[in-house]
Order: sequence, then structure tokens, then C-alpha cells
Amino acid sequence: MFNDIGPLELVTIIVLAVLVFGPDKLPKVIQDVTRTIRKIREFSESAKQDIRTELGPEFKDFEFEDLNPKTFIRKQLDNDDLGLKEIRNGFDLKKEMAEVTDAVNSRDGEASASSASSGGRIDMTKKPEAPGDDERPPFDADAT
Repeated sequence: MFNDIGPLELVTIIVLAVLVFGPDKLPKVIQDVTRTIRKIREFSESAKQDIRTELGPEFKDFEFEDLNPKTFIRKQLDNDDLGLKEIRNGFDLKKEMAEVTDAVNSRDGEASASSASSGGRIDMTKKPEAPGDDERPPFDADAT
């Protein structure tokens, strides 16, 4: 329940509780809080049991934690009926990344070889040709 509370935060909560409720009333407040939490848990368990009995015997082993999407997907991916374990185990990510890297590097080598044959320089200052006096600029229907 309190998995993400550190020791310093716990000490701070205790000091604040002592300051707010006082040392005399603090044990009574703690008892009331624990009793309320216990009643909520009992109510939750009885509601789960009632739902299981209403659903019938085919849902006898139904777990409410399966309603969490992450748990449901994890459970379905671990299921051997679909054969996803073989696919996941057969897929070697390092090998695939090495193949992609080799393909990219060899393509870069080809591009650098063709640019080296043309002097190794690309003319980036070349401007597009201006339309003539009798030519109309192209019409762009999306721009209007």
C-alpha cells in the first residue's frame, strides 16, 4: 500500500500526525483509521465474492487483476497457445540492428563514392530557373 513512501517521508508524516492530533489522541486516531481500512477491505472482498458467485461456475477462477490492461496483455503474451514465445525468442534484436547498420553504412559508402567522382562538392548555390515573361507561375490549389 505504501510502496513509494521513503523513510524521510514516513518520519515527516508521523511528526505531522503528532503535531496535528497530539500525543494523547494519536493512538485513538490510528485505531480508527486501521478499523476503517479493514472494513473497506472486507467490503471489497465480499463484493468480489458476490460477483464471482453471480457470474457462475465458469468464472470460478476469474481474477479481478486481469481487468488491468497491462496485466491482461502480459498474460496473453505469455500464453503458449498463440505461439508468441517462439516468435519473441526467435527475434534477435541485436542481429537485426547489426544488419540495418551494415545496410546503412554500405549505402553511405556508395553515396560518398559517387560524390567523390564528381569532385566531392555539391553545388548548393544553384538557384531554380526563373519563369519567363510569357510563362505563368504554377498554380497551387492548396495554397489558396
